[in-house]
Amino acid sequence: MSKYLHNQHLDNPHVVTTETLANGHITDDVCTNGTCAAETLVYDIRRSRYLNITGRCTLRCAFCPKHNGSKQIHEYQLALSHQPKAEEIIPLLGKVTDFEEYVFCGYGEPTLNLPTLLAVAKEIKQRGGRVRINTDGLGNLVHRRNILPELAGCVDSLSISLNADNEAAYIEHCRPKLAGSYAAMHTFIALAPHYIDTVQVSAIEGLAGVNIVRCREQVESYGCQFKHRLLGALG
Repeated sequence: MSKYLHNQHLDNPHVVTTETLANGHITDDVCTNGTCAAETLVYDIRRSRYLNITGRCTLRCAFCPKHNGSKQIHEYQLALSHQPKAEEIIPLLGKVTDFEEYVFCGYGEPTLNLPTLLAVAKEIKQRGGRVRINTDGLGNLVHRRNILPELAGCVDSLSISLNADNEAAYIEHCRPKLAGSYAAMHTFIALAPHYIDTVQVSAIEGLAGVNIVRCREQVESYGCQFKHRLLGALG
């Protein structure tokens, strides 16, 4: 595995940008020469290249390492100080024949940087590559529209995190930022197979109050593949 760093040299020692999300939330990034000098925008695990396009997330999962003092997976530090643009990611794609798939996954929710996701995914498909998105399934809630038709033309598979079979456990462990997240996530899972060829939905064994058997039943009732994960296992 090799590590690819994107170096960003800023003429200004401090750059402040703001972005208004579809749900009305205003976010801001503060970049400095020190924080933006070297950031891991792509990283490799086995024969997949992972694309790290945002550090923001719609959840604050208690079991996520970034909420427990670490933004590292394997040997890669995934902290980001800005929302990368497509023109930053595309030069780092490499040869599509070298990878089984490209995966939008870091320590943030990829659909929160939807313009970059769509532009890069389309470029990968034009080159003959395969695209997967790891998501919490809240993209429609955040953007206030069904984004699945936009993903359908450039995404081969989705990996969606269910995490819990009931709303109380979901709120306890995933700590969503937006009201109605649990119901919105289920709606997204139900819709996904109508747009995306392969949809895998995961739940984690080891979380208190989560019935992993019930999780499987819910996932299979939507016509999706179930992935049984273990607490603490990453990548």
